Amino acid sequence: MVLKIFFPQCCRGADSGLLIGRWLPGHNSAVVLAVIHFPFIPGQVKQYLSQLQSLTQVDLSVLGSWCKPSEGQEEVQSFLKDLSTIFPHGRWLQLSNDKGKKCFSCQVNSRDGKMIESGDKEDQGDQVICIHYDQCKVMLSQLHPAHGGILNPKTGLSELRLVFQTVSQSQALFYIDKYDEGPFKLTHWQSEGREGSILVELSKQASVPVCLVLAWLLSIWYWVCKSRILNLWPMRFVSSKLYSCIQLSHRAEHLQTISMPRKAEDHIEFMRKANIFVSFLVDMALGLLLISWLYRENRISRLADTLVPVADHIAEELQELLKWLMGAPAGLKMNWALDQVLGRFFLYHIHLWISYSHLLSPFIGMILWYVGLSACLGLTFALSVLSDIVALLTFHIYCFYVYGARLYCLKIYGLTSLWRLFRGKKWNVLRQRVDSCSYDPDQLFIGTLLFAILFFLLPTTVLYYLVFTLLRLLVVLFQGLLHLCVDFINSFPLFAMGLRICRSYRLAAGVKFRVLEQEPERPLHLLMEMNPLTYSAVLQWYRTLTYSCYPKDSWGVLCKNLFIEELIYPWKHKNIKTD
Repeated sequence: MVLKIFFPQCCRGADSGLLIGRWLPGHNSAVVLAVIHFPFIPGQVKQYLSQLQSLTQVDLSVLGSWCKPSEGQEEVQSFLKDLSTIFPHGRWLQLSNDKGKKCFSCQVNSRDGKMIESGDKEDQGDQVICIHYDQCKVMLSQLHPAHGGILNPKTGLSELRLVFQTVSQSQALFYIDKYDEGPFKLTHWQSEGREGSILVELSKQASVPVCLVLAWLLSIWYWVCKSRILNLWPMRFVSSKLYSCIQLSHRAEHLQTISMPRKAEDHIEFMRKANIFVSFLVDMALGLLLISWLYRENRISRLADTLVPVADHIAEELQELLKWLMGAPAGLKMNWALDQVLGRFFLYHIHLWISYSHLLSPFIGMILWYVGLSACLGLTFALSVLSDIVALLTFHIYCFYVYGARLYCLKIYGLTSLWRLFRGKKWNVLRQRVDSCSYDPDQLFIGTLLFAILFFLLPTTVLYYLVFTLLRLLVVLFQGLLHLCVDFINSFPLFAMGLRICRSYRLAAGVKFRVLEQEPERPLHLLMEMNPLTYSAVLQWYRTLTYSCYPKDSWGVLCKNLFIEELIYPWKHKNIKTD
């Protein structure tokens, strides 16, 4: 049987003393956490371990002794070897740091008097493997499942996961450093001094009042949103259609998540809060940069002066397009009467749109000036406002698309019904199926006339429908790109990705072992190193839940919707959260 000893690298140069750690239940392995230096009082060590067990809920015990050979330490080594009777356990480890050797030797004494020497493979193949690990990295890292699944530290505890859990739950053991005045000294990863930052400590102290103030402001915001005026049908309908309102409510949910005063229960919740917080800060910083760029060198006024001529140019191009359709587009022979009616109808709407734009032209500069200030709420909110502005400026294109789609729908459904009439069929509304039906000659004659009229008017309708559908698709594509940018900022795990780049060991996908020493009559020494998560796995694990802006349907479904005149909206689904 192979005995595995996980030994921290920071204890390699520790003075002689006792090994503090844990025997892993269900495994033939031991995890060394610290070394208590000689001199010490065994009774105080037992009391200290019992206090640690109540704090950490980890079954800590004295695993054995650690000897660092030096002059005049023979009596200390003999004393440490005899402590196995005071700290009884099934096995007693005796690790000795030999001079001139790269690694230490090991001897294991069992309660039945059996002894395993270093590298002894006799007696049923007993062998000792010493695995050196970086205690700081193991302490701060989070081991993820190899094949996905739920990150739950209470289930599926393998031997390696037990090692990580034992080190991470023993934080109270690492609070004592060489500057503390206590009954004994310890060697561990923080024995030279605890890591800390004044800025981090000040942030922790200031986070509680900031969260309380933020929670109070959010309560006021939700109270205003629940008022009767905002819950009236027109206000509720408009707010559900404006993407800026949706993004504002989404950010309010994020702020409510990070302003919760309770501590994160697990690693996933902590990473989610950290990702949301960093995403919010980056969003605000980008928004402030946008404001500084817009209000510098009078760019807002120049943008307002350019907006009205651009809108007029688009309207003129639409007029030219309609005049082209009213003639003989691409040499096609359209129905002249229907072509003239549709063309004049759409030209009248363009005339109304030009009048509307010129009526608002004196106020556009002031409107843009105030709209630009919305970037102080973040770049995502500014992009959402831009999407709403595009929707308002292209409202006439949307109207043209709806008119063409509804007229095309009328023709398609009429032709479908009349085609059933020719075949002696009809649609059964009650049973939702096609049934056989007999028609008299008058019905067939009228159906034939209507089918011929609709069929010969269909090419003109299809042409207008295709042109305005392509214009609508261009607008939807631009809005979809804006929504994708907003969704990217909202959902991208910036904090997790920063950890992966700067401290990759914090997000571990597994471990790898490298041979440190392999000599006869000595234990095998391995070095345990971290395998970091891949960048795609980081995105998969820590992508923030967000309102999806991606198309839910495939390209085939989109083409089918275009053929059956299903109206096309921007690619956002307000009520669906995706991971």
